[in-house]
Amino acid sequence: MNNVSMGFILTILAGLSTMLGTIFIFIKKRNDNIIIGSLSFAAGVMLTISITDLIPESYSLLISLFPKFPAIIYMLIFVVSGILFSMLIDKYIPTSNTNNSNLYRVGIISMLAIIIHNVPEGIATFMATNSDVMLGISLAIAIALHNIPEGISISIPIYYATNSKFKALLYTFISGISEPIGALITYLFLSNFINDRIMGFLFGIIAGIMIHISLYELLPTAKSYNKLSITYIFFILGVILMLINHFAF
Repeated sequence: MNNVSMGFILTILAGLSTMLGTIFIFIKKRNDNIIIGSLSFAAGVMLTISITDLIPESYSLLISLFPKFPAIIYMLIFVVSGILFSMLIDKYIPTSNTNNSNLYRVGIISMLAIIIHNVPEGIATFMATNSDVMLGISLAIAIALHNIPEGISISIPIYYATNSKFKALLYTFISGISEPIGALITYLFLSNFINDRIMGFLFGIIAGIMIHISLYELLPTAKSYNKLSITYIFFILGVILMLINHFAF
């Protein structure tokens, strides 16, 4: 099997691992603790990915192109740009005062953020595999592990807002399949244009988006159920899982 084929296989497996996060929608009885725990856990995961993976990766790519201080400034500009972009998405998605509407918003915003996140991950995994298959496998495993709670952050809000397993599965699948789509786009069009500068900027933007989603959407929605101990316990568990993932891979 050549490296191109392996690159596609790894991005498909890593992307579709998002679907494993839908397992909780098959619990028949609605349980607010599942919603609270899932949202808090996903917030911990996303925030930790941003701080320990995306921001350092953005900086390490930019420092190879610019002096130290400009690299930091560029990184911060694009992190802030990501936050502002996420705020813009948030502003134009309708809301109401009902919990179900708020949950639906959280699910949709999470889906959009994760699609934006998964496309460059697919690009990175595909390019890494073409260079070194073992590097691609390690990267795909790390991505798959954090894609599972990202699937939770989409499927749980969508399911409990709409009571539709089909919508929860569909929206989660759309976010997951965006990863191999990123690989396909790279193979067909971008392999000669993607460089460290573009990837550094993209990772900064994605980090900003995910920080905003974590702190402004997922955590506040979990806290609105007034069970703060569950909220913070699962948030911390999400942080710990990603720290283990970060140091293991």
